[in-house]
Amino acid sequence: MTILRKTPVALTSNAASFAIRSEQASDVVAREALLDACFSANRRQRTCQRLRDGRAPAEGLALSAVAQGRLVGTVRLWHVSAGGTRALMLGPLAVDETCRKLGVGAALITRALAAAKARGHRAVILLGDAAYYARFGFSTAKTGELSLPGPFERDRLLGLELSDGALDGAWGMIVPTGASLPKIATTRAKKALRAVPRAA
Repeated sequence: MTILRKTPVALTSNAASFAIRSEQASDVVAREALLDACFSANRRQRTCQRLRDGRAPAEGLALSAVAQGRLVGTVRLWHVSAGGTRALMLGPLAVDETCRKLGVGAALITRALAAAKARGHRAVILLGDAAYYARFGFSTAKTGELSLPGPFERDRLLGLELSDGALDGAWGMIVPTGASLPKIATTRAKKALRAVPRAA
């Protein structure tokens, strides 16, 4: 049984070093700047971005890590169909370089997966480093017949069943199924992004 912790989570000896909370509207500019710093501005051209463009993240599954009032980490999950199987897509996960030894990324993922399971979601897919995500239970065991709408490395397409058998027989293209963002929200997001300084 998964128990959600409502208090700040930190996987370090210094439990007060950061807190995990739901993403807020005021996080958007800092989140986008952090993502640019971690992945460069060309991140918007990446294959998984095609599953997020114009979509809202899954309800309750956009999280921020905050330290001393500053956003230092972010993760979001998105509704997708994995070849006809309902699932979530995790990403991007980003942590400020000054906080990468504090367990921020692990705390974000742990909280996000617990929240997803508590909300009744049965499977999570991501594109990432197998060695890093294996500790959370992700593997290629049931993603071999799945594809993404663009180039990707097969050994980086990973899946995790939150409910046994959730990805059994998953086959075909992974496509977005989440709610579309209202046009006004999309316009505001674009304006906010233009105001974010780009990483060199």
